[in-house]
Amino acid sequence: MSNKLVIDEQNLLQEIREKPPKQPLILRAFASLISYVFHPLFVPVYVVCFLVYIQPYLYAGMDSRGKLIVIAQAFVAYTFFPLITVLLLRGLRFIDSIFLKTQRDRIIPLIASMLFYFWAWYVRLNLPDTPHELLYFSLAIFIVSILGLMANIYQKVSMHAMAMGVAATFILLMGFSQDVNFTVYTTITLLLTGLVCTSRLIVSDHTSREIYTGLFVGIISQVIAYYLA
Repeated sequence: MSNKLVIDEQNLLQEIREKPPKQPLILRAFASLISYVFHPLFVPVYVVCFLVYIQPYLYAGMDSRGKLIVIAQAFVAYTFFPLITVLLLRGLRFIDSIFLKTQRDRIIPLIASMLFYFWAWYVRLNLPDTPHELLYFSLAIFIVSILGLMANIYQKVSMHAMAMGVAATFILLMGFSQDVNFTVYTTITLLLTGLVCTSRLIVSDHTSREIYTGLFVGIISQVIAYYLA
């Protein structure tokens, strides 16, 4: 997909997005499924589930109820509040679509999410026995919302790519900093990142530049958080 500049009927310069060649239906259906399953509202919760249930040591001594509480807290901060905000904004007609198809539609949701993500990080910062990994992951989500808002001024950066950039970098950093073998986790995360970004190129109107920018914003956010936390 590419953009081109054209002169409209009022002799004004306009940017037009050229649509990519239409892909087969089954491929578009699979790409849409991947886009929904790995929506930016869900990816942080998946990472928290990984920390709680899959990796072998951070929450090993916590009972099932405690683990569910950690997951519920992540769901409320990273999924429920941002989703309700978008639905309310659409109901009040502050945005044109819940899919946030334009840069203008993304401004208020990004600002609101920034507040939720700061709250999630700050609460964890002041809770005793919060794993350091969860702290710098939470901080990265807050930072990526700031950088994403700034990038949104210039282009409609892919929020899917931002989310996957944070998640993939987080898993890589854990693999480098821990004695546990993270090869399988790293491989799966990188494959999923490529799959999600490819899916967005197939079923969205994002350009490859917007996808790569989203990945870069996610990566740099997690690296910054890692050294600040």
